[in-house]
Amino acid sequence: MHSRLRERGSYLVGPLARYALSSDRLSAVVLHPRPAALAVEVAPRAGTGFGWIEAPRGMPWHRYEIDEEGTILRAQIVPPTSQNQRTVEEDLHAVVRRNLELADEPLRLRCEQAIRNYDPRISCATHFLKLEVDRA
Repeated sequence: MHSRLRERGSYLVGPLARYALSSDRLSAVVLHPRPAALAVEVAPRAGTGFGWIEAPRGMPWHRYEIDEEGTILRAQIVPPTSQNQRTVEEDLHAVVRRNLELADEPLRLRCEQAIRNYDPRISCATHFLKLEVDRA
């Protein structure tokens, strides 16, 4: 699942993108919000809802369809990881092209570093990237 803007192509979500675009507008109120309640009781009814929520890695988009008893019939979640995926892949191609002189192991480590720039949680394992280089 790749996300892109029609007119521009790839885009980036997450704290670096938000800070780059809006750091001049931050206030103390935004930096430390405190909700009045963590949850609100509601009576279920059939319908479709969508929205997004602020998260450290970007804004995951959610869409849910529920029946009159509150059972979820369909759900779609577009996490920041998949929103960034196209840009990550494009940047990985560039990293490899610029570093082909490196041996395979240092090149793999450089690629992992590039991926972690977007989302440190992608790499839950120490060495998660399998790299095969065809130098022919």
